[in-house]
Amino acid sequence: MITIDKITDAVKYVTEYKLVIFDLDDTLYSEKEYVRSGYKAIADAFPEFCGIEQKMWNAFEQRLNAIDVALNEMGIYDEGIHRECLKIYREHCPQIMLYDGVREMLQTIRDQSKIIGLITDGRPKGQRNKIQALSLEEMVDHIIITDELGGVQYRKPNEMAFKIMQDTYKIPFEKMVYIGDNQSKDFIAPQKLGMGYIYFLNSNGLYV
Repeated sequence: MITIDKITDAVKYVTEYKLVIFDLDDTLYSEKEYVRSGYKAIADAFPEFCGIEQKMWNAFEQRLNAIDVALNEMGIYDEGIHRECLKIYREHCPQIMLYDGVREMLQTIRDQSKIIGLITDGRPKGQRNKIQALSLEEMVDHIIITDELGGVQYRKPNEMAFKIMQDTYKIPFEKMVYIGDNQSKDFIAPQKLGMGYIYFLNSNGLYV
């Protein structure tokens, strides 16, 4: 397995492959940026809850259930408010950006006549909003959100999304490579299928 500490270095190691597939969260953009965006959306929706955005972030940094903790700390916990906060977080249109150089990296890979794919786990509405915010549809040939295949059971390390990619383009698995940041799940299926895989050791990611 190849390990990189800068996502744009991936372009150096994909020469032998024809189908280059990326993970999304913490691979092409910062998931912490998404979290901050979600908390801001909640704060904007409830301006009367003064300081809730910072309270959620503080709880998040302690790896706690941020919304629950913030609402309880403020003495305003209510099941209805909690559900609404979760809905806002999960469905908001995020203010996020690709990591520096990612757009240029994807263009370089495309200029090498390679196919670019994206396989990501997560709730479809939230993932689609991220993809739209990052304008990835114009840079990626094929996007698979694993939950859309039939539920959470198709999330990595399930092999189905990778098999769909292979069947779509009829490219041998050994000419496919997956690039992701989560060692616990991202590379199990690619390894079983005989694909290449590149680990992005994201020092600012959620899974370090």
